[in-house]
Amino acid sequence: MKIDEALKKIKPIDERAKNQCITRWNSIAKPLHSLGKLEDGIAQIAGITGNHQVCIDKKALVIMCADNGVVAEGVTQVGSEVTALVSENFLDMNSCVCIMAKRAGVDVYPIDVGIQVDTKVPKKKVSYGTKNMLHEPAMTREQAIQIIEAGIDTVIELKEKGYQIIATGEMGIGNTTTSSAVASVLLEVPVEKVTGRGAGLSNEGINRKIEVIKQSIEKHHPIIEDLIDVISKVGGYDIAGMVGLYIGGAVAHVPIVMDGFISTVAALIATRFNPQISGYLLQSHVSKEKAGKMILDALGVEPYITCDMCLGEGTGAVSLFPLLDMGLAVYSSMSTFEQIDMDAYIPL
Repeated sequence: MKIDEALKKIKPIDERAKNQCITRWNSIAKPLHSLGKLEDGIAQIAGITGNHQVCIDKKALVIMCADNGVVAEGVTQVGSEVTALVSENFLDMNSCVCIMAKRAGVDVYPIDVGIQVDTKVPKKKVSYGTKNMLHEPAMTREQAIQIIEAGIDTVIELKEKGYQIIATGEMGIGNTTTSSAVASVLLEVPVEKVTGRGAGLSNEGINRKIEVIKQSIEKHHPIIEDLIDVISKVGGYDIAGMVGLYIGGAVAHVPIVMDGFISTVAALIATRFNPQISGYLLQSHVSKEKAGKMILDALGVEPYITCDMCLGEGTGAVSLFPLLDMGLAVYSSMSTFEQIDMDAYIPL
């Protein structure tokens, strides 16, 4: 689906269904609002799907996998070859996030949107990695658009397969560099404030990373009002793919769970395309990355989980599913005040 067509289809979440869900929560024989964000999350999902009888039995994690040409500048601890190795490991369900997903009952869908070599991972790629953004734009506008649209279509395809909620993940060496560049541009803050050590950098390494990002932004002058321009000049294919997932979730009325820093940077882009998209997103955790909380503040959301996680791949996102499942079990199964002949709590 084309981006413009998709954005025109987006409407606010269904407040009637959300309020019906809240009414049900308030009738359950327990102190009002005592499950906090678990109640809020189920109510939000009701609004997203337009049905207060919430069901999230069939869950998916989509991992956007891509390489970043800027790795050539020594901004990472390991080389780009690791992207392909880890991405193929998703297929064997042996990675960290796959082990967690298996425990949470989540099906994992890695997608090659730009790995620098051919792999066994299902492909929606437009090139073998991005260009080195220090010397030229990371990708063309057309490539950015193509990957965003691939993300939109992925959500629609998964909904047709019966999936009711989707988590976002990414894999790509160098993607905290691209995410920091995008965050600096969109938040209009100095690069130093949004750039962390990623998977592990020395003091010399982090200084090099900051300098490369600064020079890349100065060279290309990404236009803050033109989101495609920002993505194409200093972004990555994994970021673009997740932007598409968020847009697709709002089009298809499927709740999308955000992961950490890279995932939320993509969400920041998506919500600037259309602010109504924010109603379709749930934030799992706050990343330990330097700008993790800063991005959440810009999105106006609070995390469900604070675990100092920064692994990526969707690990934080899938961690939210058991909490939602437990909240939904209470919502669906617990007796009401009326059923047990008990006076209801009164809001004060």
